[in-house]
Amino acid sequence: MKKLAALAGLALIMAGNALAFDQDRAMMLLTAQVAFGPRVPNSPEAAACRDFLHRELSFWCDTAWVQPFSYTSTDQGQTLKLYNIVGQFNPKAADRVMLCGHWDSRPFCDRDPDPNNQMKPLPAANDGAGQIAILLEIARQLHVKPVSFGVDFVFFDGEDFGRESVIDDYLLGSKHFASTQPIPKPRYGILLDLVAEKDLKIQYELNSYMNARHVVEKVFAAAERVKAMSFVREPGQAVMDDHIPFLEKGIPVIDLIDFDYKYWHTIEDTPDECSPYSMGEVGRTILDVLHSEKF
Repeated sequence: MKKLAALAGLALIMAGNALAFDQDRAMMLLTAQVAFGPRVPNSPEAAACRDFLHRELSFWCDTAWVQPFSYTSTDQGQTLKLYNIVGQFNPKAADRVMLCGHWDSRPFCDRDPDPNNQMKPLPAANDGAGQIAILLEIARQLHVKPVSFGVDFVFFDGEDFGRESVIDDYLLGSKHFASTQPIPKPRYGILLDLVAEKDLKIQYELNSYMNARHVVEKVFAAAERVKAMSFVREPGQAVMDDHIPFLEKGIPVIDLIDFDYKYWHTIEDTPDECSPYSMGEVGRTILDVLHSEKF
């Protein structure tokens, strides 16, 4: 009887740990996004995926909505219809944390070694679907185990639209969101980008460290508590990413990113280059930040 009781107790512990972050479900959500095809602005694939992501957030959050806006490219003259996707827990709470990432796909694989692939759209498994899959699973876990403060999930559109020499055509969703500020300003925010690859290594992104060091320290301390070995306490690169428009407004948003990704902006950015284990490390770390927070 004692042995059976011990086994039953172990099973409950394992079940409880599994609820903390389901990395296999996150991987499934990554694959589901890629299955729509490249989520390039103005495409039917993007429209279908947008509806899917909005519906997923609606399942778990207290409220979910879409912020539409338009942008005309300075480079190509093309007018884009873009959509930020927002989900909120405790929408009336004064104290808030923002979790965010971009959901769009780059229109061209301009870093691909094969010239025949360079004008094809990016599959965007790690560079798009990965961070959104992690955030969706975090939202599900917050539905299961809520926090007392507000949490805002924001999925930015149009982050990866621009050609490398055309800075104005990047970060479209985050620029629009930061300029319109349709939700109360968060106490801080965490941006995820390129965090689903197999050989994940997250260092200090330098813009984050210089402008929001206290948030960086908060996240890396959580990573140590959950024994997430993908987080390494050493300086990385300074990256132009969706946190910059918020830092420019004085809102401390940090970027968790592994910019050293072999298949960045190539046709090989596919689900088989991603890892549920990496996604689990990031997801458990963010959940620990939230459940350890005391405003």
